[in-house]
Amino acid sequence: MSQNLRRHDLRNVAIIAHVDHGKTTLVDALLKYTGTHDFKEGESFIMDSNPLEKERGITIFSKHASLRYRDIHINLVDTPGHADFGSEVERILRMVDGVLLLVDACEGPMPQTKFVLNKSLALALKPIVVINKIDRPAARPHEIVNYTFDLFCELHATDEQLDFPIVYASGKEGTATLDLDQPAYDMQPLLDTIVHHVPPPQADSDRPFQMLVTMLDYDPYIGRLALGRIVHGTVRTGEPIVSVNSEGHVTRGKVTKLLGSQGLTRVEREHAAAGDLVSIAGLPEVYVGDTVASPDHPQPLPTVTIDEPTISMDFAHNTSPLAGKDGGRFLTSRHIRERLEHEAMMNVGIKVEEAEGGERFTVSGRGELHLVILIETMRREGYELEVSSPKVIFKTLDGIVHEPVEEVIIDVDPGYQGAVIEAMGARRAELRNLHISAVSTIRMEFLIASRALMGFRSELLMMTRGTGVMAQTFSAYQPYKGGIPRRKSGVLISQGEGKAVAYALWGLQDRGEIFIKPGETLYQGMIIGVNNKGQDLVVNATREKKLTNIRAAGADEAIHLIPPRDMTLEFALEFIEDDELVEVTPASIRLRKRLLTDNERRRAAARWSVANV
Repeated sequence: MSQNLRRHDLRNVAIIAHVDHGKTTLVDALLKYTGTHDFKEGESFIMDSNPLEKERGITIFSKHASLRYRDIHINLVDTPGHADFGSEVERILRMVDGVLLLVDACEGPMPQTKFVLNKSLALALKPIVVINKIDRPAARPHEIVNYTFDLFCELHATDEQLDFPIVYASGKEGTATLDLDQPAYDMQPLLDTIVHHVPPPQADSDRPFQMLVTMLDYDPYIGRLALGRIVHGTVRTGEPIVSVNSEGHVTRGKVTKLLGSQGLTRVEREHAAAGDLVSIAGLPEVYVGDTVASPDHPQPLPTVTIDEPTISMDFAHNTSPLAGKDGGRFLTSRHIRERLEHEAMMNVGIKVEEAEGGERFTVSGRGELHLVILIETMRREGYELEVSSPKVIFKTLDGIVHEPVEEVIIDVDPGYQGAVIEAMGARRAELRNLHISAVSTIRMEFLIASRALMGFRSELLMMTRGTGVMAQTFSAYQPYKGGIPRRKSGVLISQGEGKAVAYALWGLQDRGEIFIKPGETLYQGMIIGVNNKGQDLVVNATREKKLTNIRAAGADEAIHLIPPRDMTLEFALEFIEDDELVEVTPASIRLRKRLLTDNERRRAAARWSVANV
C-alpha cells in the first residue's frame, strides 16, 4: 500500500512486558508528561483501575488510553504481562502497528517476555525495546540489551526486527534517554521514538467499511459494545452495519453509539475512519473475531486465533451446609451457568462446558491464575460456588498422549538452590540453566509438566523461607512425563457441626498446620487442617475442656495457638486433591471433602478398590 494511504496523524502502539517490569507505571508517566490526565496528589497506577489489579499489582485486563503529542494522536494499549491472560495479548496486538517491549534493567528477559515478544514478532509488528527501571541500584542496561538481542535471535526475528531502537527509561521517575551517557529529563525521547519508528496505520477510507472485533464490553444503558480497529473505510453514527462471523452468518444492526478515547475516558464521536480504535454499539449479537462491516460489502476479515486452554476446573453451586449463610446473593446452578456463559462471551480465552446433567460446569482456561481471577471476581459479585482441583488438558497426537509443559525461572538466595533442585527433580523437571544473577541470587531455569508444578509455589516459599521467586509460562505440548508425586500429607476433617473451640484446636495443632480460628462455624466433612502423618483423620474440633471440681496436673496450662494460615484461592486450589473441593463465598474460602460423611467416603473408597482390582 502506498504511503499516501496512511494516517500520518495517528500511531497505534501496545506495551508488552513480563509481570512487574513497569508497563503501567510507564503509561502513567506518558499520560502525566503530555498532560492527558490530571493526576491527584499521590495518585499512581491510574491504568490499573480494577480492584483486583490494585491488590495484586499486575495488569489483568487490557486497557486503552490515548494522548496527543505534536499534533499526533497516539493510542496506547496496556496489555497483561502474565501468560495466563495470553488471549488478551493476542487480541490486542491485532489492533496496533508497533510494540514497546519493556525489559527490567536488572532482571532482564523473563519467560513471559519471550511469550509476548513471540506473539508480536509473528504479527510483523515494529518493536521498540525499552530498558526500564534504569534507576535501580543493580541495573545493568548494557548487559540486558545483549540478552534481549539474543532473545530476538532465538525467536527468529527478521533483519528489520533485529534493527530495533533502544530507549533507556525510568517509569517511576518519568524520564527517558537514548544514550546512557546523556542525562534524562522527561519522556520526550520515548515519544519521539514512537512517532519516528512506529509506522502510521494503513487507512484506505474509500474502501467499504470493515472492523475486526477484538474485545467486547457491556454498558447497561447502550448494551453490547464491539471494540476494534477500523481496517477499511469510514463509519458514522446512525449508519446501518452488519456483523459477519467466520462462517458467513450475517446479523444486521445500526450504529447507535460510536465511542473513541480521550486520555482514559470514552468520548462520543460522530465519525471515525480507517486506523481509528473505536467502540461501536448497535449490534445485539456480535462476538470476538467477528467482522463489523458495511451492509453493501459483508465480507469477513481473517479472524483472531487464540491459543487453546491448558487447564480446567469444575464449577458448581455451593452445596455445603453453610450455603446461603455467608452473604451470597447468587446461589443456584442457573446463576452460575448464566455468569459463566457471559464470561465465555466476553473472554475468548475461557471455554465452558456442561457436565453431570447441567449441575456442574467444566471451565477451561490458559492457566491457574486465569481461572483464579474469574473465581475471585465471581465471589466479589456475590456468587457462592464450589470448585475442584485444577486438571491439565491432555492431547493425543499421532497416537501418543501429550501434556502441557512450562518454562520456569526460579530465583533463590544462595544456599537454597540444592533443596529447590531436589524438589523439582522429584517432580520430573529438567534443569536447563543455572547461574548467578546481577543481584547475587541463584537463577535456575527448568522445563516441567504443568501438572507437576501445581502446589509447588507454596512449597517453594516454605523451603526458601519466603524469599523464592518463581515465574512460569507455557512452552509446548510434549509426550506424557509419567507419574508425579502427589501431596504427602493428609488432612484433618471435622467430625461434626458447631463452633471451633480453642482448647480442641490446641490439642490438634501438633498434628499439623491448622486452617481455622476459634469461633469459626464448622460442618461435617470440612477440612480444618493438615495431618502430617499422611492419612486423613476425622477429628472433633468442637470439644470443650471438661470442668470438674478436682484440680489436676496441668489444669492451669495456658493455651497458645499458632495463628492459622490466611486462606487464599491460589493456595486452596494447589492444596486440594481429587476428592476435595474449595468452597468459595463472598465472605470465606473453605476446604471440604466431596463426600461429607465418613461412611460415604469409606464406601466410595471400597468401590474404587473393587473397580481397580
